[in-house]
Amino acid sequence: MLTELNSRVISEKSLEGDFIVVGGGLSGICAAISAARHGARVVLIQDRPMLGGNCSSEMRMGIMGAHGDDNKEAGILEELQLKNFYYNPLMRYTLWDDIFYSTVREEPNITLLLNTSVYDVESKNGEIALVKAWNSNAQTRYTVSGRIFADCSGDSVLRLSGAKFRHGRELPSEFNESYLAHGGDNRTMGNSILMQLRRTDEHHPFIAPKWAYHFTDADFMPPGDAPVPKGAVRVHYRKPYPDNNNFWWVEYGGNLNTIHDANEIQFELKKIAYGVWEYMKNHPDGRAKGYDLDWIGALPGKRESARYMGHHILTQDDVMDGGRFDDVVAYGGWTLDDHHPDAFHAKGSVSVEYGCPSPFGIPFDCLRSENIPNLLFAGRNISCTHMGLSATRVMGTCAILGQAIGTAAALALEMDISIAELRHNHIDKLQATLENDDCMLPYRWREVSALAKSAKLAPEYAVLVNGIDRGYAGEDNGVWVEPGDESVIFTWDSPQVISGARLVFDSAMSFQGKRMLKLEAERNRKAMPEMMAKAFRIDAFADGNWRTVFSDALNILRFRTVSFESVSATKLRLVVEETWGGEKAHIFACDPL
Repeated sequence: MLTELNSRVISEKSLEGDFIVVGGGLSGICAAISAARHGARVVLIQDRPMLGGNCSSEMRMGIMGAHGDDNKEAGILEELQLKNFYYNPLMRYTLWDDIFYSTVREEPNITLLLNTSVYDVESKNGEIALVKAWNSNAQTRYTVSGRIFADCSGDSVLRLSGAKFRHGRELPSEFNESYLAHGGDNRTMGNSILMQLRRTDEHHPFIAPKWAYHFTDADFMPPGDAPVPKGAVRVHYRKPYPDNNNFWWVEYGGNLNTIHDANEIQFELKKIAYGVWEYMKNHPDGRAKGYDLDWIGALPGKRESARYMGHHILTQDDVMDGGRFDDVVAYGGWTLDDHHPDAFHAKGSVSVEYGCPSPFGIPFDCLRSENIPNLLFAGRNISCTHMGLSATRVMGTCAILGQAIGTAAALALEMDISIAELRHNHIDKLQATLENDDCMLPYRWREVSALAKSAKLAPEYAVLVNGIDRGYAGEDNGVWVEPGDESVIFTWDSPQVISGARLVFDSAMSFQGKRMLKLEAERNRKAMPEMMAKAFRIDAFADGNWRTVFSDALNILRFRTVSFESVSATKLRLVVEETWGGEKAHIFACDPL
C-alpha cells in the first residue's frame, strides 16, 4: 500500500545481559571483549556510528601510553594494533574503525548497539538495574538490564544512578599536590580538534570561512622569558608549523563545561583550526609549501570532564610513588601532563609536563564506585584527582583499564560474587587472569604453568619460563630461534597430559609507531614486526614418535593461547617455520598447558 497509518512510530526493545558497557572507545571495546571472552553476555552501547572514541576516524587522536622501552601496553590493545598493521598497512582511518568493529562483531557474546545514547538509569536496592537508551537511526528506545555495569563513556553518564563524582581541580592543599598551582574550581583541561595534512607537489592557497579567526604573526609571538614551573620536564607552546605536528594545541573549553557547552566549544575550535591553517598555509615564509589540508575533525576530542569517586582517589603522590598498591590491575606511564584551562588562548605555555615513574600502578579501587556496588568504570573518568588524571587519561592506559574491569566483571559473574568480594577475597585471581591474558602488572610477574615449571629445558631456553613476557630492566627475557632449524623442547621424566600452550612472541614492544598517523602519504605503509613468528607448529613426542598437534601458517598476533586434542607425551616442542621477515624469531614465553 502507498499510504499507511501507523501509531507505532517509536520501536520499543528490551535487552538483557550480564555485563552492560556504556561507551565504545578503547576502554569500552577492551572491557566488552575481555568480559565476553571470559564467558559473560555483554551489551556494548556506543553513541556514535563507529567504535574507537578519540582514536576513531571522527577525531584521530594518537594512542599514547607509558613512556620507556618495553613498557608498551599489550593485551587486547596490542591485538587490535597488530590486526591494523596486517589488514590496514596504509593506515587508513576508516579501515582502522573497522578493525574495532570486526573484532567486536566476531565475539558471539557481545550485542553491539551503535548510534545509541543512554539517557536514564533505574536502580534497585542501591544498585543499577537497567539503563534506558535511544537510537535515532532506528527510532528505537532500548531498555537494557544487567547485573554489572561499566561506564566507559568518558563523561560518566551513569552518574544518573547517583554515583559520586568530581569535576574540576582540587585545592592544592586537599591532597598536598605540589604541581597544582591553582585549584578549587570547575576548570578542566580543554578539548582539541585535529587536522590531518597531505603532501602535495602543487601549491594551493587556502581560503578560510569568513567566521574563522584570521591570525597574524602577532598572535603567535613567543612568550619571552616566561618562567618554567618548578619540577617541569617539558613546557609546550603553540607550534604553527606543519612538520611533525598533529595540532593537539588547537584546544579550547577548559573554562566552560566540556559536556554541557560542547556545541559552543566545537564552533570555537573550528574557528581556531581554520584560522591556524590559513595562517600557516598562506604564510610568506612558505612554511606549508608541499602540504594541503586533507581532513579536519568533525568532533572534538575531550581530555577531562566528570570523574567518578571510587574506593581510592589516585593522586599526584600516588603516581610519583609508583602506584605500589596490593590491588594493582593496570598501569600508566605517561607524564603528569597538565593543560592550561585557557588552552589556545593562554598567555604563555599551553601545557606543562612533570616527570613521573613509568610504569606506575593503578589499583582496582580506582575503578569501582564508592557508593554504587555494581558500577565499574575505565578511561578518563576513573577515580583520581585532576593531577592524577593528567597522567592516566591517555588511550593506551585507558585500554588496559578497560580490559581490567571487563575481566573483573566476568570473574565476579562466574563466581557469583559481588565486585567488593572480588576485590577483598579474590584480587589475586583477577591479577593472575590479567597476567595470563598478556597484561603486565608492575612489581609482580606472571606465574607460569605447572607443566612448564616441571619440564627440563636447555639452559638457553630457561628464560621462557621466568614469567616475564617482555624485555625488562635491560634484560632480554626472550630467546632467538632460527626458523626451521631450531626448536624449543620441553622434556619430562614421565608422560604428561597436554592439551594446549600459551605463547608470547615479540611484536616490537619498544616501538610506539603502531599508533595511527599525523600525515596521509603512501610512504607511510607499515609492515608487520619482522621478528614475530608468522608460521609455527607444536609437536608432541608420544609412543616413540613426534607428531604435530597444532600448526598455524598465518599468525598475526603477539599473544596466543592454543588448544589441541589432549596427548600424553614426554616431550613438547615449538618450531617456528617462518617469521615476518627477520632472520630469527624472538619468543618471550611458551607454557605447555
